[in-house]
Amino acid sequence: QHEKISEAVVIAREQDGTKQLIAYTTGEGELEAEAIRSFAQQRLPGYMVPSAYVRLDAFPLTPNGKLDRKALPAPDEAAYVKRAYEAPQGEVEETLAQLWRELLGVEQVGRQDNFFELGGHSLMAVSLIERMRQAGLHADVRVLFTAPTLAELAGALSENSQQIDVPENLITEHTEAIHPELLPLVALSQASIDRIVAQVPGGVKNIQDIYPLAPSQEGILFHHVLDPEADAYVETGLFAFASRPRLDRFLDAVQRVIDRHDVLRTAVLWEGVEQPVQVVLRKVTLPCEVLAFEPSLGDVAEQLETRYDPRRYRLDIRTAPLMHCYIADDPRNGRWLLRLMSHHIVIDHTTQELFVAEAEAIERGREHELAKPVPFRNFVAQARLGVSEAEHEAFFTKMLGDIDEPSAPFGLLDVQGDGSNISDTHRGIDVALGARIRECVKVLGISAASLMHLAWALVVSRSTGREDAVFGTVLFGRMQGGAQADRVLGMFVNTLPIRVTVDDLGVEAALRRTHEALAQLLGHEHAPLALAQRCSGVDAPAPLFTSLLNYRYSGGGGEAAQTSSEAAENDIRVLGASERTNYPLTVSIDDYGDEFSISAQAISPLDADRICDYLVCAIERVTDALAHSPRSPVGRIDILPAPERHQVLVSWNATDRPYPRDMGVHTLFEAQALAQPEAVAVIDEAQQLS
Repeated sequence: QHEKISEAVVIAREQDGTKQLIAYTTGEGELEAEAIRSFAQQRLPGYMVPSAYVRLDAFPLTPNGKLDRKALPAPDEAAYVKRAYEAPQGEVEETLAQLWRELLGVEQVGRQDNFFELGGHSLMAVSLIERMRQAGLHADVRVLFTAPTLAELAGALSENSQQIDVPENLITEHTEAIHPELLPLVALSQASIDRIVAQVPGGVKNIQDIYPLAPSQEGILFHHVLDPEADAYVETGLFAFASRPRLDRFLDAVQRVIDRHDVLRTAVLWEGVEQPVQVVLRKVTLPCEVLAFEPSLGDVAEQLETRYDPRRYRLDIRTAPLMHCYIADDPRNGRWLLRLMSHHIVIDHTTQELFVAEAEAIERGREHELAKPVPFRNFVAQARLGVSEAEHEAFFTKMLGDIDEPSAPFGLLDVQGDGSNISDTHRGIDVALGARIRECVKVLGISAASLMHLAWALVVSRSTGREDAVFGTVLFGRMQGGAQADRVLGMFVNTLPIRVTVDDLGVEAALRRTHEALAQLLGHEHAPLALAQRCSGVDAPAPLFTSLLNYRYSGGGGEAAQTSSEAAENDIRVLGASERTNYPLTVSIDDYGDEFSISAQAISPLDADRICDYLVCAIERVTDALAHSPRSPVGRIDILPAPERHQVLVSWNATDRPYPRDMGVHTLFEAQALAQPEAVAVIDEAQQLS
């Protein structure tokens, strides 16, 4: 009990869409918020320490004499504990402070303030890097993760840092013939160019650009070619519309989005050329096929999904656009259905959000408000002309050189799957646990993504029996994607290995080590997966890892979120969507800003629900350890849920059986021999006696 506090109450109060713990106190004399917080920190775990402290003369009461919680005042700015404010120094710090204020929505930023403590995360980091670029300030995005305070970031900047010079597209509307010198991003012979032109409807006049694949696209193409019957990277969506005119308006908007963005008019060609290329067409039409189903044969939506099941369906990626529509009337339910099929080689999760946002804006007559499209070729140039292959090899050799066995949870080794025979599940993380996670990482000044990676490393470590957990992490791909990377449509994400050691290091130190590993990996986010794998000690064709963690920010910001928030009128419904990979075990964690959710896909006979149980348990126990015992060894954290732990320790060991306690062992033996005289009683090497 603090000597200057007579009464205290703490409530969870929602402010700006986020719940925070607010403490209200009464007592004699003045008491600063910093003093109360310091007192609380010495006695409470981090997630229970309030964010704000309101001093009152007396608590408001109801007519019955009880605390009137609704009458408690909202905390003002003075109620929040802040670092001792140091004003930004110099033009660079002042510029950065202004950018932080605008992006993070805070009124004041001091030179010792931490980007992540103020609510920043990696998606915001992309926006920050872009805004800095527009202000003439350039930095490797890794700097923000390793030097997250305003002063540290300013000190690491260089206004003269080298930027990738993207070669200009030399093919114009007036080009009559395409020659090798017109293709600055790819080296092709004239014979190869002629083969490409021959495959494009409309020939030269319909070709806008030709350039190579990004590293992540190369991996997807490999799996597309590997299996001629199926394709793990075909993605689907099923939508219901109130009427056919409503559906037609949506399709018209989709076509206009395709017209705006080059990556949506792209075909991928690889046969008979020196290297795979993507060819951007000037004009393409979205293929739409109207189908007729007999309602008496079953639900029309189920019939449509069955006919175009992604496990048995392929898109010809040699023909643009890599998106097809199938339409069906569903008279029994008074609606029209749209099955939208697309290929992951040109569309990632962020692109889906931007795509839908633009389509909605166009439908509402706001196309003129949309920013000018940025070509995907800029990202390809950034990925290929940025960090050298030698730098990538040095980095991954240091990380993986002594890893000589596959990291295969539960013994799953096949990474050539087509996405079939998969169980999947989806669940939300408890809101209270989510709040504790955010409080923990905020106090430490790191991202929630780092905590989730450490938790998944625990699952991988336990299920492989090794301290070193190696798994694939899906990188955003836009951290170093070049100018305006935050609003370019295309395939940016890349899967690369990360190594997390689960040993006797304290939990907090292990979390900081994981955060540092992710920060370093960001500098190589465009490296080809094949390069990273060959830098390990695992001999091909054995896989380096067989599980995947995809942490993504789905809260949205900027133009995409603004438009999507107006989203659906009641005459459009999303009935379902699916996305798959070639890996036997994939976990996706969606960060919505105010809550988290987990999706898991696991190949049979592994149960996706069981995987989620392990991960949630690991997340909860890492969070608890950070709050109560941050120096406890991370390797001793148990990830078994309570029911499974009871099964292992109690149920499976319940081998006792009732027997007559008034009879000796020799008497029981004689009774058994009498009951089963031919049963085997003794085995001695090759000899048996009954």
